[in-house]
Amino acid sequence: MFNRTRSLQTAAALVSISLAAGCGLIDSQSSDDEEPIVVGTTSAPSTLDPAAAWDGSWELYRNVYQTLVSFPTGSSTPEPDAAEHCEFRGETNEVYHCELRKGLEFSDGSSLDADDVKHSIDRIRKIGVTGGPEGMLGSLDKVTVDGSRGVTFHLGKPDATFPFVLATPAMSLVNKEDYPADKLRDDGAITGSGPYRLEEYKEDEKSELVRNGKYKGPADRKNNAVTIRYFQDSAELAGALKKKDIDVTFRGLASEDIVDLDAQNTKEGIQLVEGAGTEIRYLVFNPKDRWAKNPAVRKAVAQVVDRWSISHNVYKDTVDPLYSMVPQGVAGHTTGFFDAFGKPSTTKARAILTEAGINEPVPLTLWYTTDRYGSVTRAEFKEIERQLEASELFDVTLKGRPWKTYEKGYREGEYPVFGRGWFPDFPDADNFIAPFVGENNALGTPYPSPKIINTLLPQSRKEPDRGAVAKEFEAAQEILVKDARLLPLWQGKQYVAASEEIAGGERALDPSTIMQMWELHRKTSW
Repeated sequence: MFNRTRSLQTAAALVSISLAAGCGLIDSQSSDDEEPIVVGTTSAPSTLDPAAAWDGSWELYRNVYQTLVSFPTGSSTPEPDAAEHCEFRGETNEVYHCELRKGLEFSDGSSLDADDVKHSIDRIRKIGVTGGPEGMLGSLDKVTVDGSRGVTFHLGKPDATFPFVLATPAMSLVNKEDYPADKLRDDGAITGSGPYRLEEYKEDEKSELVRNGKYKGPADRKNNAVTIRYFQDSAELAGALKKKDIDVTFRGLASEDIVDLDAQNTKEGIQLVEGAGTEIRYLVFNPKDRWAKNPAVRKAVAQVVDRWSISHNVYKDTVDPLYSMVPQGVAGHTTGFFDAFGKPSTTKARAILTEAGINEPVPLTLWYTTDRYGSVTRAEFKEIERQLEASELFDVTLKGRPWKTYEKGYREGEYPVFGRGWFPDFPDADNFIAPFVGENNALGTPYPSPKIINTLLPQSRKEPDRGAVAKEFEAAQEILVKDARLLPLWQGKQYVAASEEIAGGERALDPSTIMQMWELHRKTSW
């Protein structure tokens, strides 16, 4: 039977909910001969080394590596994982200390100690991969160890978000014997201490995970093995689920496939779990481009773009319009772009351009990635092109590239205007603003914003109560709206589609919407 389950929680974490009668969530004990649960996704790893990835590779890392702290199911607060306990020392949020669990081991049986933790963090900064996670450690001064279990992080400035950073898969703990200090591991293998170990890996094809017998941590594994299969597009992914070639899908279902699954009859035997999400999409304007650097052009685009049309006509209401870089459900969310620009208006956009002395259609080239965010991305950008052209204020050229070459292009400043998506590193407003500002930001387009960088972000990072910093982020977003360097478009919902035989889908996504494979299991009774 087909069951659609909605989570009404608006925070950035999915909480436990029940499916309808006939598909109840029943805990099961894994058996040694249980078939692996097969999970499909379009989010294939770009690398197996955590020091190089600030992308969808984290989906795999969360399950095979371990971090000092992590987000337990249903919580958006970091709690101990490889660590026995962690805490800020002093009152300035500048010294963060962790004590490791006793007897930690990597999957190959070698010990995991404080030196491995220091090595794991230090090599990220030493290797400094372009587009890698080095930028997440901007507040870190140095790491010191105390015996075999004590690790202390000395920060160069107060940063209450540092535990959130440590909870990301970018800070996965690796074996100092297998991962060089000054270069990436290149043998195609993984030595981790997470809930699973990597049994077999075929690039862009599959990852076979089996239970790690050396694991010591909080994950309650409800299965013995998971095979992750990587697909090129949503239609192929949804088709594999219908044919029962896979058991579960996550990350990559296009809107038309979600709608189709939602409308399936009882013959399909599929359940669709919908939850609140914090994934966002936005446009980036390159300040090096003749037209995109002009504030009037950016504001005119902001005045014309119709987010409702994109959300409703292109994404079939599987996403919501977004008027703030900080999404709904995260403290600090506003509707700044709606407040400033209101409903789409060609008349207002023309007035903005005319006042700036622009009286001819503005030539703009919009770029999108053809494979990163699903096949519907092209339809989204065709709709944006249609809206801008219909205003007769812009002459739009649309171009697309596969992600591997697309990323290189925007980092080299090649694109005047380009689309990006953001899956948060951690569920805090800081992570929807800080990565996009500064000279060396995650977008490759320098965005100096002194008040945000030097005042608002530092002030917010002094406050350990993350719910009490909304005013700083509201002020930051006023600046983002005024500059219009980034144009938020929509906020995604999260969907996990699964065979009716599979339980745990509603608990499998952490607050950053990364799949925790250990929550999935086959039902043993009805």
